[in-house]
Amino acid sequence: MQNFSELPISPYTQDRLAAARFSMPTPVQAAAIPQALAGKDVLATAQTGTGKTLAFVIPIMERLLQKHSAGIAALVLVPTRELAMQVVDQYDALRGPKLSPAALVVGGLAEGQQLRAIRHGARLMVATPGRLEDFLDRKLVHFAGLQILVLDEADRMLDMGFLPAIQRIAAVLPKQRQTMCFSATLEASVAHLVNDYMRSPVRLAFGSTLKPSENVRVQAFEVEADNKQEFLRGLLAKETGRCLVFARTKRGAERLAKNLNREGFAAAMIHGDRSQSQRTAALTGFQQGRYRILVATDLASRGIHVQDIAHVINYDLPEVAENFIHRVGRTGRAGELGVASTLFARHQRPELFQLERTLGIRMERMSSSDATSEAELPRGAHNRRAPDRDRNESDRFESAPRARMVRLPGEILQIQMES
Repeated sequence: MQNFSELPISPYTQDRLAAARFSMPTPVQAAAIPQALAGKDVLATAQTGTGKTLAFVIPIMERLLQKHSAGIAALVLVPTRELAMQVVDQYDALRGPKLSPAALVVGGLAEGQQLRAIRHGARLMVATPGRLEDFLDRKLVHFAGLQILVLDEADRMLDMGFLPAIQRIAAVLPKQRQTMCFSATLEASVAHLVNDYMRSPVRLAFGSTLKPSENVRVQAFEVEADNKQEFLRGLLAKETGRCLVFARTKRGAERLAKNLNREGFAAAMIHGDRSQSQRTAALTGFQQGRYRILVATDLASRGIHVQDIAHVINYDLPEVAENFIHRVGRTGRAGELGVASTLFARHQRPELFQLERTLGIRMERMSSSDATSEAELPRGAHNRRAPDRDRNESDRFESAPRARMVRLPGEILQIQMES
């Protein structure tokens, strides 16, 4: 499928896609949407930033347009409030006047508005497991007419300890339903979830979920601890686009954001101790350009989807190797080029080597002097589309001619149908 117009969907949905300027599907969308429209259970693994949300939103819209039963007909479970809100935003951007607004069911926000959306006829619910389980315990929501269940970022939900809540939620859902599961990885825990809740799913796998996208230039700078903040300031001063900076701890993120603001940078922060209103304000300001820099813990490594992030900077190494992939996946999205820089001290060399061995990658080693040279920094990479795959690899990052690129595969590995 080369174009959304080839999909066997209603003229209404075609018009809504065209109005939102969606024309060419990503590989995940091209493979998953036809299977989902056919009513099959779908299990898809793919890197972050590959368009998984639209891959289930379009089939949900079609089901809601075809069957006009009352009550919640589709349920999407996600790990974080931020991701839930962005799924709702994607749905709202497409649904148009024929479909009712979705019900957002998450912690950290007033439940009155959430309950009103359910009572006023919402047919799609996007929820985090903890808040939905609370609503079920209090008999505030019912799923007798549910037709579709989507588990988005399933591995992340399990990492966060939501398996018991998912099990209790699934126990009250109709057995005869369509289930779609989207995950960055297919670990044993996710496979167990699939066996329990899916029926002969179509298995789709795209690219290496343990390697960064090929559109991202991955580089590492050895910087002594005493010089890290000064070095970071230099990187940020030379980058004109949006920058996402990852710190390992909540206190570290707080301190770093405050220091950057004192030094004249427009920086916001997101971490687990911030209230939902503070987190929403920071993310909205980052999206709208009021803040050029967002400092975050790994809370943001999956739950934030912002287009045109030019540069991801790992100020601290992640605790878990997989989080590196999700951090880096915030840039180089939807065919754009991006840059990911990792800062490490001399004593952290073994930790960096272990990270590379675990992921099977090699970061381009850059010296501190490289960062002080205008020629060495890939400025404005977010404004360039990724070249065609058959172009010479050295053409990909013409703004940094001395950097040695390492090919990071991103083609489809398998599309295997299971009967």
